[in-house]
Amino acid sequence: FRLPWTAVSDRRCNILYTNIFIYCLSTVNFDHFQILRAIGKGSFGKVCIVQKKDTKKMYAMKYMNKLKCVERNEVRNVFKELQIMQNLEHPFLVNFWYSFQDEEDMFMVVDLLLGGDLRYHLQQNVHFTESTVKHYVCEIALALHYLRNKRIIHRDIKPDNILLDEHGHAHLTDFNIAAIVKEDLKATSIAGTKPYMAPELFQSFEGTRPGYSFAVDWWSLGITAYELLRGQVRVSQPSDLRSVLTAVPLRPTARIQYTDTHPCVCFCCQLLCVDAQKRISSLSELQDLEYLSDVNWDAVLNKQIPPGFLPDRRRLNCDPTFELEEMILESKPLHKKKKRLARKTRESGSDGSPQVASHCHYLRTYEKVKEYPQKAGELVIDEGIMFGYKRSISVFASKAVSWLITLCQIS
Repeated sequence: FRLPWTAVSDRRCNILYTNIFIYCLSTVNFDHFQILRAIGKGSFGKVCIVQKKDTKKMYAMKYMNKLKCVERNEVRNVFKELQIMQNLEHPFLVNFWYSFQDEEDMFMVVDLLLGGDLRYHLQQNVHFTESTVKHYVCEIALALHYLRNKRIIHRDIKPDNILLDEHGHAHLTDFNIAAIVKEDLKATSIAGTKPYMAPELFQSFEGTRPGYSFAVDWWSLGITAYELLRGQVRVSQPSDLRSVLTAVPLRPTARIQYTDTHPCVCFCCQLLCVDAQKRISSLSELQDLEYLSDVNWDAVLNKQIPPGFLPDRRRLNCDPTFELEEMILESKPLHKKKKRLARKTRESGSDGSPQVASHCHYLRTYEKVKEYPQKAGELVIDEGIMFGYKRSISVFASKAVSWLITLCQIS
């Protein structure tokens, strides 16, 4: 009995959900791609350029080591990101295409954007003009409006997570800490990157505010816009969480210099209102501003207006050390994975496919989860993940995803 993780595959194929199985009419795996080079990395995952062998189309492949995910308690975030991205498609998002796994890693294949992220260009001392920053704000605002309609709070908007395509248009990426909120409810957990986090995030953590909602993303957009315009965020960074919780709620206006009368800076100030109720936090409010009265929003959405900054097409806009690190320092480089797994298969005498427990165990667990409220169901997921981890790292993802899908169906 085998439960395939590869069931969550091509976002355009027909997916049929049952109590235990997921069947997909079209699946992909690692062998369907040619690995070209590494272009980025995160805390436990890396990104490389790949080419699908049958269509010759280029993609970005994000791969996450299973063992590191478990060790760092990030399994839930990985599955949540996958769940969110499968349901998204927008001109200013990095869109999802495929997902699959092998014994070592989990993979997500997404749009390839070769213009680099805005953090890279800031580090290259690129000076963004006011009109370019204004255009980026409009593009990301359209993405935030789309996410809001999907009840999604991104929670990590910053230059690092805004990628440019070859024409310079901005695309929002990285939904690893995004939250889905139900109607009339608020998020309460603290998440994000300190310099870009809205005051109500910290106030919620302290218990002085009942929670936060979509307005936190617009604060982060304001900080990002100011940083692009001025090249830095003018705020000293406390070294510990206690200092952050003490300083930020009391002096959030210290993040920018309000004495600056530059029109774009004044616009940023409207995104950085401390009171979330008075902050510009929706597309309609943004469109009503006099500063953006000249914007043709339909043309922006259709990418008919050039942003003003064109990434260099003659080179790869990323840190070249990523590729060197993959080739020299990585103990299990991706380009040698096929040979490595084939050798392990020969040594173990198996077919290399992830094996799972008997179907009776799944049936009992499914019936058990159906009777549970959501919180209890989450505990069952955690138990399943740890059970799989103790038995073998190669099966835990299959078990975890089955419980996760079951929970999503009943929640």
